[in-house]
Order: sequence, then C-alpha cells, then structure tokens
Amino acid sequence: MNNSLVLIAEDDLEISEIIVSYLERAGFRTIRATDGAVTMDLFRQLEPDIVLLDVNMPKRDGIEVLREIRQLSDTPVIMVTAMTEDIEKVSALRLGADDYVLKPFNPLEVIERVKAVLRRTNGQVNGIRSIRVGMLEINLNSHAIFVCLGNNKHHVVLTQTEFALIAHMSSMPKKAYARSELVDACLPEGNALERTIDSHISNARKKLQLAGATGFLETIRGVGYRLEPIS
Repeated sequence: MNNSLVLIAEDDLEISEIIVSYLERAGFRTIRATDGAVTMDLFRQLEPDIVLLDVNMPKRDGIEVLREIRQLSDTPVIMVTAMTEDIEKVSALRLGADDYVLKPFNPLEVIERVKAVLRRTNGQVNGIRSIRVGMLEINLNSHAIFVCLGNNKHHVVLTQTEFALIAHMSSMPKKAYARSELVDACLPEGNALERTIDSHISNARKKLQLAGATGFLETIRGVGYRLEPIS
C-alpha cells in the first residue's frame, strides 16, 4: 500500500501542502493539481492509485472530473468537500466516489481514509480466486466481476466500494444483509450514513442490468439487500 501514488486535486495551496506533507510522511508518493483540467491530464499520464478530489475547483469542478474518471477507470476516488448537506455527499457517491471527507478535516483522518480505501482495493484473498453466483463470476484476486451469458463473459466495471459490497454478499448470496452490516463490512473507515449504501447498491445494480444480469441486489424492505433473489 505504501509507495502508492496519490493524486491530490485541490486549488487551496495551503490545504494541498498539508495533505502532501502527511501523505509523504506516511510513505505515499504524491502529485498535485490545482484545477480540474490539470487533474484529468495528470490522471491520464500517471495513472495514480487513488485520487483525493476537491469538489470546488476552477476550470472543471470535482463532480465533472469524477464523471470523466469513472468513464475511464475504477481508480478509487475520495471526494474532499466543504459542503455539509447530506444530499451533496450522496450525489458524489451515486456518481462513483468511494468515500468523502468534509472540510475542515484532521489530516490524520484523511490518511486513514486513503489507507482504508486502498485496503479494499488491494485486499488479499487467501486461496480463493473466484466465486460463482448464478451468472455472476466474482474474481476476488483481480477485483473483477463478469456476467456469464452462454460462452460470453462481460466485464462489469465497478467502483471499489461497489465491488466490495458484492464480494461481501457473495459469501451468502441469499442472505438479507442489513444496511448497518454492509456499512461495517465495506465502509468501516468513516462515519458513513446507512443510506449511502443505497447509492452504491443502486449504481451496481444498474451496471449489472446493463450487462444482462437482472434480479441481483434485491431490495428487502425494512432490512437491506440480498445479492441473489430466492427462486
């Protein structure tokens, strides 16, 4: 995990310097961008391991940059925002952010969030390569999910959090998982709202449906979600 490259997209130089200082002290490599256009240029050129992305930036704001990153890659993204309204946080998560941090923040908290998201990204699996749930093939080593239709396999591009949710539920795919359980298992590093799980599940469900896998990630009213419907 250490030596991972972190792209810090932040137009406030003082905040940027503080984050860089703490990250480098923790062993990470860093690169900085002060506007959205430069952020995308550096993202394409350097392929960072994770992005810390400010919402309010010149030229192209963080939400627009997040949309473009998600069109290109499932690289983990943590949004950094001064907005306190829950709806803004959930909006970013719906677009594919893996986590968010509110300003003003404790730099040590940011480091722990980065480490936690990278653990989800790079988590090692002992001896198990893949799990088959219906037409879904979940490769735990490569963090990839495929929809298998006949002899064809379609790769579904998910964010790391979306993958973590499906992978966690795949151990008991017919079990009804409570939102609180999914938060604890897949978003343990922050004070995540249970309803943020709804955004991640909704995004993942749509992606599975587009690939031809319908009926997965079933909503269980008053409880939470089930990966595989009971037939």
